[in-house]
Amino acid sequence: MTNIQPLADRVLIQPAAAEEKTIGGIIIPDSAKEKPLRGKVLAVGTGTKDEAMVLKAGDEVLYGKYSGTELEFDGEKLLIMRQSDVLAKLN
Repeated sequence: MTNIQPLADRVLIQPAAAEEKTIGGIIIPDSAKEKPLRGKVLAVGTGTKDEAMVLKAGDEVLYGKYSGTELEFDGEKLLIMRQSDVLAKLN
């Protein structure tokens, strides 16, 4: 899907879209929306000698609010973070 290949124990995540919220007919701007804490793994690194990769492409995951580094590739916002920053894998 992308041309980005994470290294070592890093994973590339596509965050879920932020939900549209309105308060009494007022639409909240994008800058005030909550960051999604859920996403889909697009690519994974090979792991390290101390930590094998548990995640694989296609997994749905939960991650911490301030985890990862945001980047934009081909107009799409993505996150890259260490596997240890992922809190849970959804079944």
